Amino acid sequence: MTTNTTTAPQELIARSNRLGADPRNTNYAGGNTSAKGSDRDPVTGQDVELLWVKGSGGDLGTLTGSGLAVLRLDRLKALVGTYPGVEREDEMVAAFDFCLHGRGGAAPSIDTAMHGLVDAAHVDHLHPDSGIALATAADGEALTKECFGERVVWVPWRRPGFQLGLDIAAVKQANPQAIGCILGGHGITAWGASSEECERNSLEIIRSAEEFIAERTAALAAAGRHPFGEVVAGREALPRERRRARAAELFPFLRGLASTDAPQVGHFTDSDVVLDFLARGELDRLAELGTSCPDHFLRTKVKPLVLHLPADAPLAELEEELRELHAGYRDDYAAYYERHAAPDSPPMRGADPAIVLVPGVGMFSFGKDKQTARVAGEFYVNAINVMRGAEAISTYAPIEESEKFRIEYWALEEAKLQRMPKPKPLATRIALVTGAASGIGKATAQRLAAEGACVVIADLDLEKAQAAAADIAGPQGTDVAVGVAADVSDEAAVAAALAEAVLAFGGVDLVVNNAGLSISKPLLETTAKDWDLQHDVMAKGSFLVSREAARIMIAQGLGGDIIYISSKNSVFAGPNNIAYSAVKADQAHQVRLLAAELGEHQIRVNGINPDGVVRGSGIFAGGWGAKRAAVYGVPEEELGAYYAQRTLLKREVLPESVANAVFALTAGELDRTTGLHIPVDSGVAAAFLR
Repeated sequence: MTTNTTTAPQELIARSNRLGADPRNTNYAGGNTSAKGSDRDPVTGQDVELLWVKGSGGDLGTLTGSGLAVLRLDRLKALVGTYPGVEREDEMVAAFDFCLHGRGGAAPSIDTAMHGLVDAAHVDHLHPDSGIALATAADGEALTKECFGERVVWVPWRRPGFQLGLDIAAVKQANPQAIGCILGGHGITAWGASSEECERNSLEIIRSAEEFIAERTAALAAAGRHPFGEVVAGREALPRERRRARAAELFPFLRGLASTDAPQVGHFTDSDVVLDFLARGELDRLAELGTSCPDHFLRTKVKPLVLHLPADAPLAELEEELRELHAGYRDDYAAYYERHAAPDSPPMRGADPAIVLVPGVGMFSFGKDKQTARVAGEFYVNAINVMRGAEAISTYAPIEESEKFRIEYWALEEAKLQRMPKPKPLATRIALVTGAASGIGKATAQRLAAEGACVVIADLDLEKAQAAAADIAGPQGTDVAVGVAADVSDEAAVAAALAEAVLAFGGVDLVVNNAGLSISKPLLETTAKDWDLQHDVMAKGSFLVSREAARIMIAQGLGGDIIYISSKNSVFAGPNNIAYSAVKADQAHQVRLLAAELGEHQIRVNGINPDGVVRGSGIFAGGWGAKRAAVYGVPEEELGAYYAQRTLLKREVLPESVANAVFALTAGELDRTTGLHIPVDSGVAAAFLR
């Protein structure tokens, strides 16, 4: 059955975007949709029947035409005759390539057969929490009939693939009255003769399941019961400020544990849904059962790590308990792999948890970047909703562990991982740059983000910091950069800024001490206030930021980088700059001192000595540029060019020039270098290091 119109793909994209925009309908990047129709074959000039289907990867809510795979329907259906059976069904994915129509488009996903073989013009396969709750209930088949009657049919668990497509096609043919089905352990599929009917049927299944679960939940509440049991003393959520302070204390240590096999970025969630689940008596049983929907456990691993000590216990006790739990988790995961691995299984991937649950505090999720970590947490929230729904109507009964392994270590999944682009040089690294709303700081943050780092923009002006972060991150938003307020001369403000960095990304690996100002006066005109202000911001400020960052880096156990943006003036003695040059010399020696002290923790400390960075500089724009231009008798807009003529290379030093040096020191090529000062001054002979 097809729609004889070339508007089918436009209708499909619009429907997909509407469905994907509501998290009640499907999780991020979960599910797929399709439409059948006809179009002109440019070779034969004849109309051909086509299938447009969401390709592998991507998200329904943001789907565009480039995310669709387009296949010849006659060729796809002909694969039924060559299907070698369920034991070799993975071979059919490669066969989809021989059914493609035209050039470009997305790669066909494993669910393509479901969409192509079901005799309906439009098909939706979705992962709504309510549908998965029915799909994972112990008596899900009976409950599906009770909820929907004959309108929705139960399909027992089967791993996604060609055979599942055949199964659902048979269900549709045998049940002409049905609008869709519940896929055991997995999700839902709906169909319709038009795009509108298909969407309407999908929403009917989802909303009916929601209402069914809500009625049962209300009945439990009326009887004084909760799907997750009673609140357990000692597991109640800590007050918000204390909860987040404890999360900031724990996060670097947890991130270090979660990065045992590969560096990870973190995400913290303390929503009411999470805190309620963590507080209740059924937490341990349900967490041990793990998630069920393939999209869930591929992101969250088969189960989380759960802390059992009270959240307000001494930090040292919590860390010791977490260390032991982590070792046990790794042993358990290795045993899981050994139980189910076949000779041709891919090698065991990392054995660290992706989800760590701390009752009273919240959920910590981890991934190869911030988006992956955040989405892992979102998927576990989906899993919590699923478990609550299943426990309200029955008992939560996810798919068997062996089936989870078959999907987690599926050859097709491994191939997808191998196709992923090579990580950028600073992937998984979390950077904090002070004075980063403009000039050298912003250019540095921009370069670090472009090279894969998560960046915290710290500045005295919060609005400017947030604006700079938004500008640097673009559409990726807070997955790439966040802005925080930071008066680096204030000890409490520095601690608060670093805590925000930890809560945003899980820790800190790279700090750039860039915040600064300049007051250029002769000795006799320099006041004690001038001296104190510059030393408070640059000497004291760098010390405070470095000390707080070092605490975090040591807790993580992942090493790190501390970079000081010092100055040519740290080694060059010139007139009329006593306070500025003295404080820059202070910063330069802090580099040497900290390099000597922190080396045992694999924390490298280096400095950069710029000169004459005029363009984009907050210092120069604040009036200093005008004063220096007046001293030299040149227009202020030509000051940078004037400085360049004093150098050996005769080239102006730009903020990006300093950012390039920061990248060179931190990207891994100089991983045996610490205590170094790099001049970025286009060659000032008087400032050569000796």
